[in-house]
Amino acid sequence: MAGTSTFMEVVKAAAKQGSAACDSVAIRADQKSYSYQQLVSSAVNISRFLSSEDLNSSAGNGHLNGACVGIIAKPSAEFVAGILGTWLSGGVAVPLALSYPEAELLHVLKDSDVSIILSTEDYHELMQNVAAKSSAKCSLIPSVPVGRTEAEKAPLENFHSSHERGEEDPALIVYTSGTTGKPKGAVHTHKSISAQVRTLTDAWEYTSSDHIHVHGLFNALLAPLYAGSTVEFMTKFSVRGIWQRWCESYHEGIKADDAITVFTGVPTMYTRLIQGYEAMGTDLQAASASAARNLRLMMCGSSALPYPVMQRWEAITGHRLLERYGMTEFVMAISNPLKGERRGGTVGKPFPGVEVKILEDESGNDAPGVGELCIRSPSLFKEYWKLPEVTRESFIEGGFFKTGDAVRVDEDGYYLIMGRTSADIMKVGGYKLSALEIEAILLEANKDYGEVVCAIIVPEEEAKRKCAEELKPAITLDELCTWAKDKLAPYKLPTRLFLWDSLPRNAMGKDEVVIKAKILGSKLKQNFDIPSEQEASNP
Repeated sequence: MAGTSTFMEVVKAAAKQGSAACDSVAIRADQKSYSYQQLVSSAVNISRFLSSEDLNSSAGNGHLNGACVGIIAKPSAEFVAGILGTWLSGGVAVPLALSYPEAELLHVLKDSDVSIILSTEDYHELMQNVAAKSSAKCSLIPSVPVGRTEAEKAPLENFHSSHERGEEDPALIVYTSGTTGKPKGAVHTHKSISAQVRTLTDAWEYTSSDHIHVHGLFNALLAPLYAGSTVEFMTKFSVRGIWQRWCESYHEGIKADDAITVFTGVPTMYTRLIQGYEAMGTDLQAASASAARNLRLMMCGSSALPYPVMQRWEAITGHRLLERYGMTEFVMAISNPLKGERRGGTVGKPFPGVEVKILEDESGNDAPGVGELCIRSPSLFKEYWKLPEVTRESFIEGGFFKTGDAVRVDEDGYYLIMGRTSADIMKVGGYKLSALEIEAILLEANKDYGEVVCAIIVPEEEAKRKCAEELKPAITLDELCTWAKDKLAPYKLPTRLFLWDSLPRNAMGKDEVVIKAKILGSKLKQNFDIPSEQEASNP
């Protein structure tokens, strides 16, 4: 590859015999640990297999030359080795979501022109059936061995990585959630990946001493591996398991060799961890809180963090959660600081090297500094796969990507996400309102983090629905409005209230906005317009 300090160069260097990181743990999953050398040795074997398959015969010499490789596996060393092996052989990795139904898997396979699917044993039968309906082959990802073998002891420099591609070539296609229709493939290059991992490593000071408890691909996987950290996968979310793992890390104040130092999650995870903590006995609470305070960093993202949850978590653990902002197309662009003020209700300030523009409403109805957020960054994706027109429409002059998120910047330069311009911003009585801003205020009424109430703002005329969640369920509309009238302008007060036991969420813990709109449609009948699936979505 051209350039210096690319992601693959750093990981391969860490795996070489004699390097400081060679035998250090790269991945921990299912109570097993895998070194950097074991991980990259497995990637080399996968690369040799892919090259021998001659998936792109026009390239010759077994070089994949940009052929797409689908990868499906639970969070594991095999998943990481599959991605690295694809890159070593000159291919483009296409991660396949475990939550995809068969129809969506087929769409992604056909849309991305996947030549071969790499699958672990537990998904192999499913993927063979899916592959039979497409032009893709299907093969098992070989298990990453736990013990040392002769092959792994061999110097990795014997493998000539001439198959790797240039910095500007595609490396990864990540499909969006598909809430605006069928999923779109966001194409990241080797350059954009390397830029992102360097940015996050610097911003959050990842080092080889870190042990990260994770969800996420870039911020909690590739960036730590770039820094030589250990990544520990949660195979499934477990409140008891997480608290127990932290207690084991810092038993009676003594730090274990494999102690967790960084944790990253979504708001729903922290809500459930609070519930789990409050159900503990006094002694276990004390031990759990003490252990959690020893972690170096705790982060939260993917959706807005309710302020009461942030406050309660800080009271329990001493950690002010670090909120940040990103999306598939550029991964991370804005973050509260590692050191310095982490301002609740905001996502912080742009990373170094990230440029921001705010497109204000042409009608002039928006307050100054409020509008659609546009981003230009070295980590920005290249294009939407095979969608040139959609790609063009997603950018403005100067190469700034239109995020579709409305933002406001406070007096100190901290960014507040006001919501999706297509779903969370609405007109009521001639005023433009942010549903997320109103939601944040209404959530302060909540003292029971596990229950849900939806407050519905009913706009006039062309008005659109919005709901705020996780409020105290016994409250009435009058009580809610009485409580909120000193905090919200009259035109921001809710006019309808609907109660549900729960709301649908996706795999990341986000609300399924489209489903909520459909539920509301059956309740509200013709009283006001429900937005279309595209309008109501949050990609």
